[in-house]
Amino acid sequence: MVALSLGVTASAFIFINGVAFLIPALEAERGTPLTEAGLLSSMPSWGMVATLFVWGYLLDRFGERIVLTAGSALTAAAAYAAASVHSLVAISVFLFLGGMAAASCNSAGGRLVSGWFPPHQRGLAMGIRQTAQPVGIALGAVIIPELAEHSAAAGLMFPALACTVSAVAAGIGVIDPPRKSPETASAEELSNPYRRTSVLRRIHAASALLMMPQTMTVTFMLVWLINNHGWEIESAGALVTVSQLLGALGRVVAGRWSDRVGSRLRPVRIVAVAGGLALLALAFTDHLGWAVAVELMVIASVIAALDNGLESVAITEYAGPFWSGRALGAQNTFQRLAAAAGPPLFGAVIAATGYPAAFALCGLFPLAAAPLVPARVVPPGLEIRARWQSVRRHRRWRAVRSLDWPEIPLPPDQRVRRRRTRRREKAATPRT
Repeated sequence: MVALSLGVTASAFIFINGVAFLIPALEAERGTPLTEAGLLSSMPSWGMVATLFVWGYLLDRFGERIVLTAGSALTAAAAYAAASVHSLVAISVFLFLGGMAAASCNSAGGRLVSGWFPPHQRGLAMGIRQTAQPVGIALGAVIIPELAEHSAAAGLMFPALACTVSAVAAGIGVIDPPRKSPETASAEELSNPYRRTSVLRRIHAASALLMMPQTMTVTFMLVWLINNHGWEIESAGALVTVSQLLGALGRVVAGRWSDRVGSRLRPVRIVAVAGGLALLALAFTDHLGWAVAVELMVIASVIAALDNGLESVAITEYAGPFWSGRALGAQNTFQRLAAAAGPPLFGAVIAATGYPAAFALCGLFPLAAAPLVPARVVPPGLEIRARWQSVRRHRRWRAVRSLDWPEIPLPPDQRVRRRRTRRREKAATPRT
């Protein structure tokens, strides 16, 4: 189920983000301005915004298999249609329709994985599934620019083929996870989670702000390397691919990190602060023309990809099985609004003042998201592990202050190998 969810979601993101890799071809073939090209690349995200909540409702009603199969098939049809027309207006319309269909994979793929794993393994499993976005972007960065050298239509054929294969695979292999029926569920499980607490709303707001760095780096990294640093399109695409693969690995590590510390949202706050500082450093070094700006761009793009899986797991855990589809739909709606607004906003700033100002502006969004993250909330099923982690942190803090490191007992759900300490001096031989 993890492999199927990863493949279907990666295909959807090849379509959603693949238009960004057509920007150099559009500039060369048609002389399309960067602002218009950025707006064109955001059309799939705008389409997703229109239907994310609808797909979430259908997910709660019909299950993951039907939603994933139908969404992938409709995305493939829209991609084929966009590749067959020449007008930019017609291409924009079909990209918008394809984004409406691709929205199905965001919610259904995450809930499929979350439903098949227990809480202490859910973060790692979702981290593996969330590698779908950077893996899809990496594949698009390698393949789409090469195909687009022939024509922009040829570049669009790759996401069309990938979504076709995904629709067939989802229809054959996906199995909905076991869940309670509404008749056997309690009133609390069926109640609206948004009325009980503000946790979900705070996660939505923070995740929307944290989408800005990811949108910025994905959309403009390739053209920034080519235009500002004189890279060839092959080497620039390879660096984008490497950065996305590193981001994919980072999502797995972040998921495992959340399982170990017993919290999904405390790592998100750390990632937000680190991402903001990385973008501010990138703006400073790019303004001065230092070569280290390329390395900082890679670091910023990797950090920007770390948090998304943690937020999705937190949404499914706090919303419950009967509201997780709609909650994920609302979550992804806010994220896609930010992703759709990012390219034209930063494209206009780049056209007016240059890349350093756009990087600095983008760095303010994750710093604003950090205080909104409800980091102290413990996910259901991990209360014992989170309590032990809190005790261990408190004892370590006291040990640092007293310059003594006491032995900390481990929680019962963790097995460790105890090492026997060797005595440096042998005991005296007893008298006979």
